[in-house]
Parts: sequence; structure tokens; C-alpha cells
Amino acid sequence: MNLSGNTILITGGTSGIGLAFAEQFLLSGSKVIICGRRKDRLQQIKERFSDIVTVPCDISHPEDRRSLFNQVVQEHPETNVLINNAGVQLVANLTREVDLERIHSEIEINLVAPIHLASLFADHLSARAQPAIINISSGLAFVPIAFMPVYCATKAAVHSITLSLRHQLKSKSVKVFEIIPPAVDTELGHDRRADKSLTHGGMPVSEFIKAAMEALELDQQEIAVGQAVGLRGKREELFDRINSHT
Repeated sequence: MNLSGNTILITGGTSGIGLAFAEQFLLSGSKVIICGRRKDRLQQIKERFSDIVTVPCDISHPEDRRSLFNQVVQEHPETNVLINNAGVQLVANLTREVDLERIHSEIEINLVAPIHLASLFADHLSARAQPAIINISSGLAFVPIAFMPVYCATKAAVHSITLSLRHQLKSKSVKVFEIIPPAVDTELGHDRRADKSLTHGGMPVSEFIKAAMEALELDQQEIAVGQAVGLRGKREELFDRINSHT
């Protein structure tokens, strides 16, 4: 994948690895469009990076996703890359009745939104030069942590969907990538932390982005980074180990 000369839409681009991808693609010579729910964050990013296009959008709502698609193809018809990055990570105890609103929201953002957006953009991208869809899954797609079972299940589904999408687009020019992060030092999962400003530790964002960008440039279509390499390769063994104290 050429890192320059693209017009790239990144969902969940206001923080974490989404924002890091935006910065790196911008530095690589691509035009970047980010969307997010928090207008204050979008404004702050616009002040820091005047070349980034910001679009307010809550991808948990189907009408917002359709509006995002229509706005992007009308105002930036050259868009040739979609990065499905937005996600939430919530705790769920399946041994008692769950909060269905939280469950539905997590599934909608993590799984339904990337499926819907890929389906909206597929025809448009196929008519562009060097088109690509990049889905962000997780090492936890392969070895779940049991106290956040819905998050892990949605990421396992993203992995499966990516395989199917790649197969369905094989006769077209759209490349379909999956990036499989390890734990990365971002605010993901702040829902379970009393201090929302704290991160959960993990691989530094800069280290993760460097590895992911290098692999994209080499056209590696399934990109596991850091500890996610082991999670993908030793699923059952690591499930017992990772869940031994929970």
C-alpha cells in the first residue's frame, strides 16, 4: 500500500491509535478525514493540524453513518481508503442480567458500524485508484479476556468479517487489511477506570503505529503487532493463562 497520495477516512480519529494513524498518514503525504462524536476534540485537532478534515459523527447511529458516507463522497470524492477504527471496550458480567443498552451500543460501534460502512463505501472505493479498507480488530479476537466478553467477541467477528469481505472483493481492486493490535497505551477501556484520564498501559502508541505503517507499506494484509502475534498463534494455551486470575 502506498502511504502517500491517498484520501483516507478514519473513524474514531479523535484519540488513541485513530489519531495516531491520522497524524502518520498526514506526514506521509496523504489527505486525512477523521470523524468522531466529540466536537471539542475535533476542534482541538483541527487547531493542531489544519490540514485534517474533521466531521462530527456518531457511528453508533445508522443515519449518522449514511450521512457520513454521503458527505465524504460528495465533498471528497477522491477518498480511496476507509479505516474502521472506532471502538469501545466495556466490562460485562454474563452471570447476571446484563445492561442491554450497553451491550447493543458496544456491538453497534465495534461490529455493525464497520460492516455497514464497508458496505456503503465498497462500490465507491472500487472506482478509485489504489483503494483499501483497513479494519482494526484486536489480539483479544483470538484469546478473549473473560471480564470483557462482548468486546472480545466483536473483535473476533471483525476478524471473520474481514476474511469474508476480502473474499467478496477479490475480483475488484480493493485491498482489505486487518490490523491486530496488542494492548496499546490509549484511553480505550476507560469505562472501567475510576480516573478516566488514566490509560491501561501497553505498547506505546508510537511503537504500534510504526510497526503497523511498515506492514501496510509491505502489503501485509493481516497485520499482528507485538503481543498480538502470540495471541493469534497460541489461542487456547493463552486463554487459560490470561484468565487464570479472573
